[in-house]
Amino acid sequence: MAKRKKKEVFDWEDEDQEEIIWVSKSEIKRDAEDLKQLGEKIVNLTKANLAKIPLDESLLDAIELAQRLQKEARRRQLQYIGKLFRGIDVEPIREALDKIENKHNQQQAMLHKIEKVRDELVEKGDVALTDLLNDYPNGDRQQLRNLIRSAQKELEQNKPSKAYREIYQMLKVLMLED
Repeated sequence: MAKRKKKEVFDWEDEDQEEIIWVSKSEIKRDAEDLKQLGEKIVNLTKANLAKIPLDESLLDAIELAQRLQKEARRRQLQYIGKLFRGIDVEPIREALDKIENKHNQQQAMLHKIEKVRDELVEKGDVALTDLLNDYPNGDRQQLRNLIRSAQKELEQNKPSKAYREIYQMLKVLMLED
C-alpha cells in the first residue's frame, strides 16, 4: 500500500509563510498579448535597429525567423516570441525600442532648442553668447560674435538673414557634437 503524503496546512497566523498573490486569468492574457505586441514591433524593425536592442541569442534567432515567415506561420512565431519574452526581463528591451521610436522626436526637440538659442543670441548679444560658451566651450567666440552683429544689422535693415542662418548652422554643429 502506497504511503500518503501528509497535506501541508497553511497557517494563516504564521507571518513567515509567503503571501500568495492571485493573478486573474484575464490579467495573464493581457500581459501575454502585450508581450506578443512587443515582439511584433521588434520583428518589424530593420536589421540596423534590431542590432541596437539587447536580445539573447535564442530570441534573436526567433525574431529573424519571424521576419522571413508569412501569414499563419508568422502568427505562431510571434506567439512563440511572446512566450520567450515571458521568461526574461523585458524592460531593457522596451527602453531600447522607445529610444528607437522616439529618435525623430528627440532630434526635432534639439533643433527647436537650437532655434531658441539662436534667437536669444541675436536678441541679447554678448550676454547670451557668454552663457552659451560656458555650456559649450568649443565654440568660436569671435566668429559667433561677428555673425550675431551681422544678423542684428540685417534685422534692422530688413535684409535677407544670411548671418541668421549661418548662426543656426554653427550652433547645430556645436550643440549636436556633444
